[in-house]
Amino acid sequence: MPFMKGREPIRRTLKYLNAGKLVLKDKVRIFSVNYNTYGDHHAGARDFVFWNIPQIQFKNPEVQVLTLKNMTPSPFVRCYFDDGRDMLIDVDGRNRDDIIEHLVKVVGKTREQLDAEARLKESKDNPANFGYGCGRHCICEIPGQVPCPGTVPLPDHMRGKVLFAPK
Repeated sequence: MPFMKGREPIRRTLKYLNAGKLVLKDKVRIFSVNYNTYGDHHAGARDFVFWNIPQIQFKNPEVQVLTLKNMTPSPFVRCYFDDGRDMLIDVDGRNRDDIIEHLVKVVGKTREQLDAEARLKESKDNPANFGYGCGRHCICEIPGQVPCPGTVPLPDHMRGKVLFAPK
């Protein structure tokens, strides 16, 4: 498989990308990470970019994600909001797990918000849905469909019990 080549190809699997914990708030438009490719105090930021940025990009398709290398003496994350404000988060000397936990607390959606959005996403207000908890109990209630066999018997040729229809 061509996508399983390169450094740590597990990062490109759908299971790994869906396992990301950071879903950014709706106000965040740009997410940038500044770090250096050398130095011990940048190690956590480097690991964060290598392991967690693909998950953040996958979970937040409407957010622009930037990584800026070798431009700063200390690593930081900057989030730009839709109203023009920005937030600077220092990640100097932290490991990647501490960085992701802090970002989930500061700029991530809460578990309650994610659950509410999931419920709205699978809402039952679609008129094509039928069954328990929907507007229609059975597909036979939709005009143009075959009526329920419990109320109106199906013709013999549709039942599958008769080999040849009577002539």
